[in-house]
Amino acid sequence: MKCDFSGWATRNDLLCADGRTIKKDAFKSQDGQTVPLVWGHDHSDPDRILGHALLENRDEGVYAYCYFNDGESAKAAKRALLHGDIRSLSICAGQLQQVGADVMHGIIYELSMVLGASNPGAFVDTIIAHGDDTEDKLIVGYDENIMIYHTADGKDSLEDKHTGEKLEDKPDEGKEETVEDVFNTMTEKQKTAAYALIADALNSGGASDGGDNHNYKGGNEIMKHNVFENEKQMNNGVLCHADQEAIVAMAKTSQVGSFQTALEIYAEDNKLEHDAVSGGFVQTSEGNIYNLFPEYKEVRPGAPELITSDQGWISRVMAKVHKSPISRIRTSQVDIRNIDSLRAQGYTKGKQKKQVGNFKLVRRTTDPQTVYVKNALHRDDIIDITDFDYVQYLYNIDRMMLNEELATAIMLGDGRDDGDEGKISADHIRPIWLDDDLYTLHVDLDIEGAKTELQGTGTGTSFGDNYITAEAMINTVLYAREKYKGTGTPDFFCTPHMLNVMLLARDMNGRRIYSSKDELASALNVGEICTAEQFEGKTRTTSDNKTKKLVGIITNLADYSLGATKGGEVTHFTQFDIDFNQEKSLLETRVSGALTRVYSAIAIEEDTTVPGGTTTQG
Repeated sequence: MKCDFSGWATRNDLLCADGRTIKKDAFKSQDGQTVPLVWGHDHSDPDRILGHALLENRDEGVYAYCYFNDGESAKAAKRALLHGDIRSLSICAGQLQQVGADVMHGIIYELSMVLGASNPGAFVDTIIAHGDDTEDKLIVGYDENIMIYHTADGKDSLEDKHTGEKLEDKPDEGKEETVEDVFNTMTEKQKTAAYALIADALNSGGASDGGDNHNYKGGNEIMKHNVFENEKQMNNGVLCHADQEAIVAMAKTSQVGSFQTALEIYAEDNKLEHDAVSGGFVQTSEGNIYNLFPEYKEVRPGAPELITSDQGWISRVMAKVHKSPISRIRTSQVDIRNIDSLRAQGYTKGKQKKQVGNFKLVRRTTDPQTVYVKNALHRDDIIDITDFDYVQYLYNIDRMMLNEELATAIMLGDGRDDGDEGKISADHIRPIWLDDDLYTLHVDLDIEGAKTELQGTGTGTSFGDNYITAEAMINTVLYAREKYKGTGTPDFFCTPHMLNVMLLARDMNGRRIYSSKDELASALNVGEICTAEQFEGKTRTTSDNKTKKLVGIITNLADYSLGATKGGEVTHFTQFDIDFNQEKSLLETRVSGALTRVYSAIAIEEDTTVPGGTTTQG
C-alpha cells in the first residue's frame, strides 16, 4: 500500500517554539509503529481524524509515511496538500524525559497537519498523487509559509498549482463560511489582537449586564481561550506544540500580563493537572524561548554542609596530647623546693654530721573510662539517599562528636551534673582547667589593677579599654610563667572575643599595638594562640565560694597523657537489626587522661563573684 504523502514528523537538535530541543533517538521505541493522523490536534470531532501515519526512526529525526482515509475531512486536507496550502506537521507527545530543555525520550500519541509547525524541520517533503488515468508522481517541496490573499471584490479565481482544477468548482467552496471558519484564517498575531479587542470591550462594560462570565477570570474579566475551542481537552496533562504556542500568544496580551497567569488559565480551561504550571516557558520580545521556572540546583552538590561550633582547636588538642599505650596512669612527684632540712651543710671539725630531713612523695593514679557515640540508620534511608554516601556521612558526624567530647573533657571537663549516668568522670579524664593547683596554676586577670597602674601615666586619656585589657593579660601571663614547670613552649587557648580585644588595642595615633596573632603570641611568650568558642561563658566555684570565669588556658599538651591499651583505641562497630530494619553503629574508646607534670598548665580566670550573691558550678 503506497502512502499518500511522507515527511518529517520531527527533526533532531532544532529549537522548537516551546523551548524544547528533541534529541536523537528520543522516539526510537516507536520505530515501525502507527499513530493517528489528525487535523490541528483537535480531538473533539471524529471527522478530524484524517488517517494514520507509519513512523520510522532515522538519525535526523522521525520520518512519517501518511495514509488518508475516505472521510470528507481527509479529502479536504488532501486537496489543501496537493494545492500547496499545507505543508507543516506537528506531533503530540507525552511521558517526556528531559535533561533541562532537551527531550531525551517520549511517546508520540498523534501526528497532526497544522498551519505552522513548532519544529522548524517538521514538514511534508514528498506528496504522492494517485489517479486512475495518470501514473503516480512525486511532488517534492518545503513549507514556505505561503499566505493567500483575496482581492477586495472577492472575484479572483485560484487554480490548483498541480492539477489546474478551479477551486470554486470544488464542492466545499460553495458552502457559507462560519465565524469559526473566518477566525481560523487569521494568523497568530491577528488572533492575539482579536483577544485583546474582545477583552477591552468586556472591560468597558460589555460583560456588566449580568451575563455569563464563566470564560473570564477574576475582576479583570480576562478572556481565557479561543471561543471555538470550548471542547478542547488534553489527555493526562499532555501539552502538544500547538497548545504551548497558544499559551505563549495568550501571555503576550496586555490583559493577561504574565506567562504564569496564561499557563494557569490554560491549565484550568483544559483540565490539566496543577503541576503542569511548574515547568512553563516564556517568549521574550526578541523571540527567544527560555526556561521560566527552572529546577532548583544545589550550590554545593553532594552531602549537606555541616554547621558546627569551632572545630579547629579540637583537632589541635587531639593531635598534640601524648598518646600512651597504658590506660592506667600513675604519676609520682616529690617537691623539695622549700625544704630547708634538705640543704647541704658545711662540716665543722669535731661536730657530728646531721642527716637530711624527710620529704613527701606525691602520687596519683588515673583509671580509664569508656566514651562512646551510638547511632542507628534506617535501611530505607540508606537505599533512598543516592546523592552521597549516607553511611559514611553519619560516621563522620559521630567521629566529630566523639573527638569534640574528648577534647572538651581534656580541657574543660564534661559539664554534666555528677548524678548524670552519661557523665565522663573527672577522675578518669582529668580536665586541665579544674585540675589540682599542684598541676594547674590558677591566676586572676586583674584588669582594674592594670587600669589603675596605666592611668597613672595618662593612659586613660589616650588609650581605650582594649589596650588596658591586653596589657593586663600580658602582665598576668608573663608573671604566671615564672612558676610554670611544663615542657617547652606552651600554647594559649582563649575565646575568640579575648583574642579580638587584644588585637584591637591601639596606640595614641590609632595604630594597632599588635598587627597579627604571631606578634601577640610573641608578646605573651607562647607558641601559638588557638581560639575556642566552647570556652565562652564557662565559670567554676572555688572552695572559698568565689566565682571564677575562664579567660584562657596555657599549656603544652605534650604534658597531658591520653592512655588506651590495645583494644581500647577508637573502634567502630556495626550491626544490622532485622526487627527494626536498622543499621546500628557504635563508635567507642576506653581511655584515661591526666597531666603528668606539676605546674604544667596555667588557667587565666576573671573573678566575677557578686558580693552577697549565690554562685553555681559552671
